[in-house]
Amino acid sequence: MDLSITPSQVYLDSTSLYPDVSILNPGINIQIVTNLAVSRHTDIRFLPGVSFGQRVVRYYKNGVIYNDQQKLESSFLEFPLLLKYKGDRLNNVRPYVIGGLNFRYDLAAKKEYDDEKPVYIRLIKPDLYYEVGGGFDFYLTYFKLSVELKMSNGIRDVLVKEPAPGHPEYYNAIEKMRSQIWILSFHFE
Repeated sequence: MDLSITPSQVYLDSTSLYPDVSILNPGINIQIVTNLAVSRHTDIRFLPGVSFGQRVVRYYKNGVIYNDQQKLESSFLEFPLLLKYKGDRLNNVRPYVIGGLNFRYDLAAKKEYDDEKPVYIRLIKPDLYYEVGGGFDFYLTYFKLSVELKMSNGIRDVLVKEPAPGHPEYYNAIEKMRSQIWILSFHFE
């Protein structure tokens, strides 16, 4: 999981903070495969599921880390609707490309700031993502294994437009923030 952060140009000077996601953390994604074969080479897939992960935003001031990192945890309910276009099968392998939209709802996004944790930015709960990727279907004796790599980019700005009380510098350093997720999936059908 990653965040595409656009630093604020309004508050950009020598005393301002520069936000960056410098550490990427892996998460986990569990989905149920629902597939409708429309034609020999085309499927419509609905893969409802959950995913868990964390993104870490660090702030720099004059090239030096300014303060503790901001750990933004996410627990998504997700509802992707994807179109899968498959190539011709060669022996027991079939390549494919996939694309579509995914609605995600972040259950871990905070309604209010927590005084016990030093997190001074918040994320909105719902977001819509576009997804593109590709993979291979491997036809085994008793099941089909699919290995897939997808890029998922959020369409909306996910930053809550409200600074933390007493710490507006964290919010003011960010103009907009979009979610980005790379997903390596193993489907068993």
